[in-house]
Amino acid sequence: MAHFGENNNFTNPVVRWIDSRLPIFTMLIKEYGVFPMPRNVNYMWSFGGIAMTMLAIMILSGIMMAMNYTPHTTLAFDSVERTMRDVNFGWLLRYIHMNGASFFFIAVYIHIARGLFYGSYKKPRELLWIFGVVILLLMMATAFMGYALPWSQMSGWGVTVITSMFSAIPLVGDGLVTWLWGGFSVDNPTLNRFYALHFLLPFVILGVVFIHVWALHVTGSNNPTGVEPQTPADTIPFAPYVSTKDSVALVFFLTIFLGVVFFYPLALSEVDHFRKFDAMQTPAHIVPEWYFLPFYAILRAFTVDITIPFTAIVLLPAKLQGVLAMFGSIILLIFLPWLDRNPVKSGRFRPVFKWCIWLLFIDFFVLMYSGAKPPEGLPLIMGQLGTLYYFVLFLVILPVLSFKEKNLPVPASISADPGCCKH
Repeated sequence: MAHFGENNNFTNPVVRWIDSRLPIFTMLIKEYGVFPMPRNVNYMWSFGGIAMTMLAIMILSGIMMAMNYTPHTTLAFDSVERTMRDVNFGWLLRYIHMNGASFFFIAVYIHIARGLFYGSYKKPRELLWIFGVVILLLMMATAFMGYALPWSQMSGWGVTVITSMFSAIPLVGDGLVTWLWGGFSVDNPTLNRFYALHFLLPFVILGVVFIHVWALHVTGSNNPTGVEPQTPADTIPFAPYVSTKDSVALVFFLTIFLGVVFFYPLALSEVDHFRKFDAMQTPAHIVPEWYFLPFYAILRAFTVDITIPFTAIVLLPAKLQGVLAMFGSIILLIFLPWLDRNPVKSGRFRPVFKWCIWLLFIDFFVLMYSGAKPPEGLPLIMGQLGTLYYFVLFLVILPVLSFKEKNLPVPASISADPGCCKH
């Protein structure tokens, strides 16, 4: 019986011996060496690898932080402060982990934005896109639970407010909140549950990332034209061409990340993160981390109960509307491959779609601004309008554009695109 790796050409005898028994080096060369990539991929395609690097940084720094953390309400805050002051380079560990979450989300949001604009969710990459949305959901759950661990004023009250929203779910809401809390208030059982899940979920994310990358290597990567490679002239090997480009992007990204860690580590933090949780004193304004703000704005955009006309019977409370809309805004992305049925993938050749997606990106920042402000006055109105556009885009505009939009001519192949070598 022939061995899978016995035809390798490795000169190193140790590598050749290992590969003949476990062809890991052959697999790496196949998947990350000669793997064909569209020749026109630009730096926007580097953010998948950047996100994977940030995930590795978060897991490693998180494990080391966990070695010095005490998941108890009377000791959690002090254990974090002790890590900062008494543990060798503990301040660096915390700042890397704290700011790493933000940069992880930056990489993932840019990665998603690229996928939206260039139609990376369309056939044959529907499952690839769905796994990506699952990763986003798991990231949000992990980040929210990690948000609670310092047991500061902002984290303790943030957990109280957000978990209380689940009580709006009919029939099971109150029981669900009690289960999340582990009792009848946010207390030590809550912290223990969040700590256990926060430690576990990154490894679940890692598993889904593996499946996500596997799906990518089955279907191949999308590209700025949205045209599938037709000939060998349309592709280049991943190494050294794309890997070099990804390395340059990674170095640039990590330089900015480390610049924030060393020079502006508290730029993305609220002052109440550095005050111990006091259940008897509510902060003036509870603000989640910036990467949750758009969805927080959607949650708060609903202020009027839906009732039966001329009666006081409430059909859908405003609180429940907000909870459904917040989760629905992410779940909706799973169905995007079937909401947008236009045969052209890339926004470069869809003039109306292109502007709608650019407006979506602007809308994201409008919702972020609204979520950072108290739910009143102009910020509330901006949040409501932003929420309206978000759902109208996915549920109305994209399905209509699938059949009504007049597309621009699409190149016959990647190499036939006049802008091929400019990306």
